[in-house]
Amino acid sequence: MGFMLDAIGKLIAGYLQKETPGYEPFTPSDPDRLRDIIMPINRKYPLRDLMEACRNYPGLSNARRITFEYVMLKGINDTPADARALVKLLEGIPAKINLIPFNAWPGAPYECSDWAQIEKFAEIVNRAGYASPVRTPRGRDIMAACGQLKSESVKERASARLAAEKAADELAAVQSAQLARMPH
Repeated sequence: MGFMLDAIGKLIAGYLQKETPGYEPFTPSDPDRLRDIIMPINRKYPLRDLMEACRNYPGLSNARRITFEYVMLKGINDTPADARALVKLLEGIPAKINLIPFNAWPGAPYECSDWAQIEKFAEIVNRAGYASPVRTPRGRDIMAACGQLKSESVKERASARLAAEKAADELAAVQSAQLARMPH
């Protein structure tokens, strides 16, 4: 997984060095640091613990496979080397891997992998014996795809909050002007 850590490290190293005192680059021996950034829930449920729980799941068999969701992030986790690392990570676990093209929203920190890259990734995973369907993105054109609706609602709440703050400021200015005109 070192290659994946190096890629994300290059993308965010500048930001982290400015924003995080004591920042040190990612190391191949610490893949959870990458996941901590992409998926903060990893701090509570580290990947190594999740994989151990999957391997120990009672009744696990080809008939009762675990389905993993893998979001394809351009330049971060979509290379052939990343596909091979995923196969190695899942070794010994009967599984299906749903490959999900990332649904970007305005200001998103990531981009969706190119379709050709997703297909190469899926082929590697499939050749390793794992079903790896690519989820068909729907609703992107109207910002209604998975991950985009929350973004839109957060944006609306933020704009409503800003409008309320502006209205409160205007009201305060009017009240202040009225108080200034009153005889003292």
